[in-house]
Amino acid sequence: MIIRQLKLMTRSTIQKIGLGLLLILLAIQFIPVDRTIEKAEPAMDFLSQQDSAPAAEILRAACYDCHSNETEYPFYASIAPVSWYIQKHINHGREHLNFSIWTSYSADDREHILDEMIEEIEENKMPLKSYRLLHGEGRLSDGEKEQLTNWLASL
Repeated sequence: MIIRQLKLMTRSTIQKIGLGLLLILLAIQFIPVDRTIEKAEPAMDFLSQQDSAPAAEILRAACYDCHSNETEYPFYASIAPVSWYIQKHINHGREHLNFSIWTSYSADDREHILDEMIEEIEENKMPLKSYRLLHGEGRLSDGEKEQLTNWLASL
């Protein structure tokens, strides 16, 4: 049905629609994304509270972009509407867990978070599939997952 309607449109109509879409895409680039980050003391960070371990680097590489105040934005994170989608996921991730404010969580919350982290990693829910597709460091091997979950379980 849609293809039939497209065939009936004149070339100038299609060009006008394309130009309109291009103008909309350009205009939305001026809608800012709020990337305000609350400053946290380095001593509050999860990794500053732990002994250095190889698994700590796996955690930093695979989790910190969405679950800390140390997000490293790729170039495409500045292009709307992709920027909106990425920032929404980062904000959501920080709401659930922010490694930068680890010491602000109660002892019971920290214990629960560690259990949840292990479960999410083992069930391949974290890092998110959309993150793993574009970030090689998020694609954890079975060995890295085991190393990370064993380390988290030991804390």
